[in-house]
Amino acid sequence: MEVTLTPDQQEFIRQAIAKGRLAREEDAVQEGLALWEERERQRSEFVNTLTEAKISLARGEGRTITAESVRELAEEVHRRGLSRLAAEQKSSS
Repeated sequence: MEVTLTPDQQEFIRQAIAKGRLAREEDAVQEGLALWEERERQRSEFVNTLTEAKISLARGEGRTITAESVRELAEEVHRRGLSRLAAEQKSSS
């Protein structure tokens, strides 16, 4: 396979080699492909999660988020946090 890089890309790679970031031009291609593979894996996982969420909502398993429900959740988290803190302080005394 032959790949043609723009002059800016070639200079970018030359600078990375000069600074010791890369040993050879091929390393730039390998690193770029590794990053692309990781990004595609993450995108695929996100799409799968989104699909699962849509299926869950279609089954009626979702919950409606309102300002009130968010406030109630924040209060519950706060109460649990205070309770956990009190328990930790009591056990360390």
